[in-house]
Amino acid sequence: MLKQKLKGYKIILASGSPRRQQFFKDLDLDFEIRLKEVEEIYPPEMKGREITDYLAQLKAAAFEMIGTEELLVTSDTIVWHEGKALGKPKDYEDAVRILQALSGSTHEVITSVCFKSRNKTEVIHDITKVTFCDLSPEAIKYYLDNYTPYDKAGAYGIQDWIGFVAVSKIEGSYTNVMGLPTEKVYNYLIKLEDK
Repeated sequence: MLKQKLKGYKIILASGSPRRQQFFKDLDLDFEIRLKEVEEIYPPEMKGREITDYLAQLKAAAFEMIGTEELLVTSDTIVWHEGKALGKPKDYEDAVRILQALSGSTHEVITSVCFKSRNKTEVIHDITKVTFCDLSPEAIKYYLDNYTPYDKAGAYGIQDWIGFVAVSKIEGSYTNVMGLPTEKVYNYLIKLEDK
């Protein structure tokens, strides 16, 4: 359905995330991947979705020239917990620290998606609340020894083992927690003007 609707566009996904790439395939989109290295630094006073909006736009700004038929899509996800942004863990110890902080509490997963064409740039975002039950040190060790959540904000993937044993409640989009609010992306794209 989307493929037909967007036949006048060349969709470019600027994301190295295998999950985002799979979502685009699952949405039945024709797209190409283009990557640019961007230093993901944001002003320290920013909070919550200000951070993801800013970073998604920063990633889009790295692509100066957009063709007339092209639609560039960039995205950023953070875990927001107790007034702090939790990004990807630096190493094993950092991952342990992050998971201990999330244990027995509720956090927000915030994703912003930026759509950039030659004429305009628009950003949408989504926020999902995720509650973890108490995680034992053994459970955290097992997860980190058997899975590799180092490329994931908040040091976990909800689709992994930890999602089955630790997540006691979720309010909002499940795919958003995986890094892309697919329903919002679909609704944005389906409403695009025809070329």
